[in-house]
Amino acid sequence: MPDEPTPDPRMESDYVETYSGEGGDGSVTLVGVVHDHPASVYRVRRIVERETPSVLALELPPLAVPLYEAYASDQETPPPFGGEMSAAVQAAETDHVVGIDGPSAAFCRRLARTLVGERASVETAMRSARGVASVGKTALACRAAAALTRRTGLRIAVGNPTHHEVTRDDPPRQQVEDEGRQIRTATAVLDALESPPASRVRSETRDAHMADRLRDLRTRGDVVAVIGLGHFEPIRDRLAGRPSTA
Repeated sequence: MPDEPTPDPRMESDYVETYSGEGGDGSVTLVGVVHDHPASVYRVRRIVERETPSVLALELPPLAVPLYEAYASDQETPPPFGGEMSAAVQAAETDHVVGIDGPSAAFCRRLARTLVGERASVETAMRSARGVASVGKTALACRAAAALTRRTGLRIAVGNPTHHEVTRDDPPRQQVEDEGRQIRTATAVLDALESPPASRVRSETRDAHMADRLRDLRTRGDVVAVIGLGHFEPIRDRLAGRPSTA
C-alpha cells in the first residue's frame, strides 16, 4: 500500500476550533491567526477550502471588506495583498463575506452602554472614542481604495503589512516554528502588561460584538471566522458559554 501523505504541520494548531450548531443553526469554525504570517495564511486557505462555509466572517470592519475582496481577485494564490483575510476570501466559494469587527452602529452603541455601565472616567471615554475614530478612518480609507481598485485595477495597500522572518517559500516546519515563537512572545507581553482602561474596554467590547455577530450569522449556515489570536480565546469562550479567561 502507498504511504499515507505526511500531514502538513501548518494545519496542526491549537487555534482552530469548531462549535456545532443547535436547533438547525450552522457550525462556527474559529481560525486564530498571526496577521500576515505565511503559516496562518496557508492554514486559513486550507480550512476555508475544506469547510466550504455558507458565511465567511472576517475580523474586519464592514467598510473594509470590499478592499480585501478586490485583493482576492488577483490571479496569484495566495494574493500578494491582504494577508490571511484576502487568502480566505479567495478560497471561499460563498459570496457571503462579512466583516464582524467594529466600528459599526451596533458596535458603537455597545461601547457607549459599556462605558456608562462601568461609570468610566471622562478620560477613558475620550480615549475610547479616539480609538474608534482612528479605526473608522482606516476603514473609510479601505473603502475608498476598493472603489479606486474597481475603477483602475490598481492594488492599493492601506496601512503597513506585518513583515515576518519567514516567507511562504520556507519549509512548513520552519514557518510553524516562527509562528509559535511569535505567539509565545505576544502572549508573554500581554500577560506582563496591564492594559489601560480604554484599551481594555474597547477590546472586550470588540470580543462581545464579534461573538454576537457569529451567533447571528450561524443561522444562515456554517461559518468560518478568521480572527486574530488576541481575540481568539475570548470569542471562543463566549461561543462556548463560559466566562472568558483572557
